[in-house]
Amino acid sequence: MVIKHTKSESTKRSFLTLDDVEVTGKTVLVRMDLNVPMVAGKVTDKTRIIRLIPTLKELVQKKARVVILSHLGRPDGKFDPALSLAPLVDELSVVMGGKVPVKFGVDSVGPAVHEAIKQLKAGEILLLENLRYHPEEEANKPSFAKALAALGDIYINDAFSCAHRAHASTEGVAKLLPSAAGRLMQLELDMLESLFGDSKRPLAAVVGGSKISSKLALLENLTSKVDFLIVGGAMANTFLLAQGHSVGTSLVEKNLISTAKRILLNAEKNGCVIVLPEDVIVSEQLKAQSNCRVVTVNHVPENGMILDIGPLSVMSVMRVLEQTRTLVWNGPLGAFETSPFDVGTASIARMVAGLTSAKKLKSVAGGGDTVAALSHAGLADAFSYLSTAGGAFLEWMEGKPLPGVVALQQKRS
Repeated sequence: MVIKHTKSESTKRSFLTLDDVEVTGKTVLVRMDLNVPMVAGKVTDKTRIIRLIPTLKELVQKKARVVILSHLGRPDGKFDPALSLAPLVDELSVVMGGKVPVKFGVDSVGPAVHEAIKQLKAGEILLLENLRYHPEEEANKPSFAKALAALGDIYINDAFSCAHRAHASTEGVAKLLPSAAGRLMQLELDMLESLFGDSKRPLAAVVGGSKISSKLALLENLTSKVDFLIVGGAMANTFLLAQGHSVGTSLVEKNLISTAKRILLNAEKNGCVIVLPEDVIVSEQLKAQSNCRVVTVNHVPENGMILDIGPLSVMSVMRVLEQTRTLVWNGPLGAFETSPFDVGTASIARMVAGLTSAKKLKSVAGGGDTVAALSHAGLADAFSYLSTAGGAFLEWMEGKPLPGVVALQQKRS
């Protein structure tokens, strides 16, 4: 039996953590997210790897035999040498200080893998090959989950960014072995669960991006959770159109005007204040350093495209932030990839960073575009917490159960 009964804080959680399992001398399967960007076999962004260090170091220090499971890209169930995890052996060795042996398995299941694990010594790491070379992984085939479970004694999930997928390595194997959350998974869940739980009010959310349709469930869930909902990006255009404003040639979802009206009405019923742009930056084209001007939302020209929020809108958002104590952010407020349409997002992010630094605000941000926008502004490290999870972060905010998390929660019952 590997479950430890402790008086640690983890006993208050709905899931087990490394504090609750005895890993010394055990073969521990660790699901991690090593789906990192690579060019010519070289990692171009090590953020996800670096965030896995606490779990790896703890397991190594406790003399566990560590077997890492991960995917990379979308090989569609076939071997693709360009998507091999082999180049990450050196990267893992570097982040572990070069003092921990990191070996590589030529597959993720099978006799060769069993032999490699058999040769693994306590405190060593074995990285297995891309799980998605096997179509059974994404199909969550019980036979594949069973084959994975046969490789180890304990399962640790440290891949919150993959928790929204019901795959063999995220859900299936968790049902077959004593399971717990790794330190990154624990950190993500603790931070997110505290947002709508015991966080200080007022609570505000910034939601941006291009389409309401991609974040419909998120918007509807947030109107019943937060005090202020700040909407920006192209999705704000549909709300403006629903209010009777002209949006020129801007990206808009006319088929969702009635949906936008419903969200506005529900927000009012729930006492949630929706903050929409008062003025915007418009241009005839989305092009770097193109001619642009600031107009109020009542005067968007017919040939104008809304590409960012304007200075009055920035000031309105700042006034909201001054009275906010907890903030969750998903999505940019403008076309931040193209200057000068990154000003609105950067301005708000700088204020959030300042309030966070002054201990006046707890700020949590997540999602691929959000991370990119904050990194673009040089503020990725200035928030209370920045989640590297994309789809999982979004689905959690939508209120959806995450299969990878539910599988861990079942172990508590």
